[in-house]
Amino acid sequence: MAEKAVAYINAGTIYPAISGKATFENVPGGVLVTTEIYGLPPFSRELGRVVGPFGFHLHDGANCTPGSNELPFPYVGGHYNPESQPHPNHAGDFPNLYAHDGAAWMSFFTPRFKVDDIVGLNIVVHESPDDGRTQPNGNAGRMIACGIVREFIESEA
Repeated sequence: MAEKAVAYINAGTIYPAISGKATFENVPGGVLVTTEIYGLPPFSRELGRVVGPFGFHLHDGANCTPGSNELPFPYVGGHYNPESQPHPNHAGDFPNLYAHDGAAWMSFFTPRFKVDDIVGLNIVVHESPDDGRTQPNGNAGRMIACGIVREFIESEA
């Protein structure tokens, strides 16, 4: 049984400087999620599109192969939603990431899953903030970075 997991987050084609990681650790009653991401683009509003803060979700796919600018990560699947809840109540709906000088750090607790439940799934950073309303995905815009959650091996530390 996995007690810890990590996802190394890599850029797509739109903002190639993005990198980082998200860690997941079982704690009493749920999971502590901690992330650090670098190379995020600055906030902007251009042609009706908002860049930043950044939507941050757990998706139910298992493939972070980059695609095109129009379809940056075509194989990530939808939000992780084992209880078939409407948005924003998916287990994979995480808080938005707020960046300063391209860097974002965040930790939060979720009781919605354990580490074993999510090993093999994708963590995704979106270009725009999740609005907490729009179905099915919060209108968070293009996917700009992705990582696959895998069991953490202590020798990697």
